[in-house]
Amino acid sequence: MELDEYSAFGHEIVAEAGRIAAAGFRRVGVPVRDKGADGVFDPVTAVDRAVEDRVRARIAERYPRHGVRGEERGADAGGSAWTWVVDPIDGTRAYIAGLPTWGCLLGLLRDGEPVLGWMRQPIVGETFFGDGHGAWLARGDGGRIILAARAAVATLEDALLAATHPAMFAPAARGRFDALAKTVRQTLFGGDCYNYCLLAHGLLDLVVEDGLHDHDVLPLVPIVRGAGGVITDLAGETPRRGLVVAAANKALHRQAMAIMRG
Repeated sequence: MELDEYSAFGHEIVAEAGRIAAAGFRRVGVPVRDKGADGVFDPVTAVDRAVEDRVRARIAERYPRHGVRGEERGADAGGSAWTWVVDPIDGTRAYIAGLPTWGCLLGLLRDGEPVLGWMRQPIVGETFFGDGHGAWLARGDGGRIILAARAAVATLEDALLAATHPAMFAPAARGRFDALAKTVRQTLFGGDCYNYCLLAHGLLDLVVEDGLHDHDVLPLVPIVRGAGGVITDLAGETPRRGLVVAAANKALHRQAMAIMRG
């Protein structure tokens, strides 16, 4: 019953987040600030902050004892077992370029483990949702489908691999990723959070990325797992930051892990 309540609330606020983000999309003149270091472009807009501020305000109003961790405003510990994770616009580089391959991410952790996750893409009218046991796609036309990761592709040679950009990998991991990319049937770049949702949708087979933070990946874990996929760090644990390997099934995950572990 508690999770049902949190699920309904999460759907409400991720939809609201999407409306705020959509209102600023492709709007000429939206200020962009570079918060990156060492020459790496890491943009943030006023829309990112507006989305996160609204989500935080809604959570504080409804569940004042819950913790919140967000990309732009940091962490508030709270005083309960529950923590919400917010990435207001995952894929800000795509957002400022006018590409609809970004999403508003929201996740709920219980004692640090992800139990609910959402990805809202308001321009195409899609909400991906998972609870670790099942995953669904709600479309703008009111339709809803059950997601299932692809089980039939069991060898790397037949797999479709995706990553946001090759430059996201640390030097050692880049060499291993290149070896993986040479093994699979096709490698696609771009996509950010959408890649994980398309894996859950049965359209991609592997997503391997590096340099991620908790807000980038934890909301996506219940979606991938709920669709029957596997998503871990290199130690085989729940991914929280750094390098992430997501696969449509255990066989592909095992093969990809072997290469990425070197």
